[in-house]
Amino acid sequence: MNTQVEQPRRGPSLTLLHSIPMFAGVPDSQLEQIAKVAFHRRVPRQTTIVRAGDSTDSLYVLISGGAKVLNSDEEGREVILTLLGPGEFFGEMGLIDGSPRSADVVATETCELLVITKNDFKRCLAENFDLCLNIMKSLVQRLREADRNIESLALLDVYGRVAKLLIDFSEDERGQRVIRRRLTKQDIAKMIGASREMVSRVMKDLENRGYFRVEEGRIVIIEKRLAANPGPVPASRPQPT
Repeated sequence: MNTQVEQPRRGPSLTLLHSIPMFAGVPDSQLEQIAKVAFHRRVPRQTTIVRAGDSTDSLYVLISGGAKVLNSDEEGREVILTLLGPGEFFGEMGLIDGSPRSADVVATETCELLVITKNDFKRCLAENFDLCLNIMKSLVQRLREADRNIESLALLDVYGRVAKLLIDFSEDERGQRVIRRRLTKQDIAKMIGASREMVSRVMKDLENRGYFRVEEGRIVIIEKRLAANPGPVPASRPQPT
């Protein structure tokens, strides 16, 4: 994978910082300090932004684009832990406990990143309670998501896992649940522990049965139907494994 990045550019605006959930509630005086130490970095698609096992030296905030967080074995098999979109951040765990990177983060499209070095990040945390609280809330949310994912892997069949993932990645848009980000069947398979072929069959079956529809490149969820158990597996549909 590509590991080259462009030279960093300094100077995020306060308007940009205000738009990032991690900085919600942080007063302008503190945001000005963050703006002085943070810098932009642009990376092309397929760039490995951080690699598991590397020392942790920076926090990254995704301004635009998308990335996947993954682990892989020696044979190249991947497990995707999550997909990241604009406004989300990564790299904070190692900055807090001093451990090496725990996973790879790879750009799935061209990304604009905001980067804060380890020393600057710790200084920002020490000087601002709201920032600390936002980081803590994010860590708790990720722990809860990990618990739910473990539960779904243990208790749900492939149909249930696909349905749960579609709901989790959907966002409210004018009263509809819509998935706007690009979500490939291969990515879904790597997130739920199933084969791509099985995911393709399940997705096709759920679409044919009216649990979701595809409109202009987006997936529109029929939430009340998909949120419920898709129902018994008919004899004509493939048995999940």
